[in-house]
Amino acid sequence: MKKYYFLFLILFAASCQITETIYLQEDGTGKIETESLRDEHSYMQLAGENYSKEEKFEDTTYVFNDFITKYSETFSKLPVSEQAIFQKFKTVKVHIKNSSYEKEFRTTINQNFDKISAVPDLYKTQEYADDLEHNYALSAEEHYYNVSYTFDGSLFKRIVKITDTLELKKQQDKIAALKTQVSNFKINQPYVLKYHFPRKIKSVSNANATISEDKKALVLQFLITDCLENPEITNLEVVLE
Repeated sequence: MKKYYFLFLILFAASCQITETIYLQEDGTGKIETESLRDEHSYMQLAGENYSKEEKFEDTTYVFNDFITKYSETFSKLPVSEQAIFQKFKTVKVHIKNSSYEKEFRTTINQNFDKISAVPDLYKTQEYADDLEHNYALSAEEHYYNVSYTFDGSLFKRIVKITDTLELKKQQDKIAALKTQVSNFKINQPYVLKYHFPRKIKSVSNANATISEDKKALVLQFLITDCLENPEITNLEVVLE
């Protein structure tokens, strides 16, 4: 999986929907969830006659700590710095359902947190689980950006940082080619942020955000390919009253 992780991301970006949801409480605790769902109408256009030939069924649920326990021998031999990275994912829960019979391809990843700054980049969860299972080296990772969050009680930040500019350029070239390939299709590929806060929103850094009637929640939508091409467009600051 590791060798083809970003190729997989880009190939399916044109036919997926991703929703990131956060519930923040007054004391800073809360829950975060990411859900990736294959849009069947979009995928059917891209897959053509192969769409009806799919034969796949998977329904798996696990907590990341299951992998740390199961592959404890591998984990114990890792440098302390790498062990610390995996430990951040310890309580992350994953549910994967891929059914070509029900035409449902969905991955849900969630975590309850005491403070949102401790939440790891959930989009790396499955790849890190794969690393433990197959004893892959983290030094060989191909990630080019990182997602993190902060909340001080009044100011919430979604922070996206580019970590590898060379890899970013490689991915941008691939995504540009993908956009050309799918330009004649009517596809649905929303990347949606849904955030719920304990108090009313005073201001949002992105003018495209839609604020709820009670002013305690917002929805902000992008295109997945745009986010992969320029991850920093999803940076966000929200000031609460």
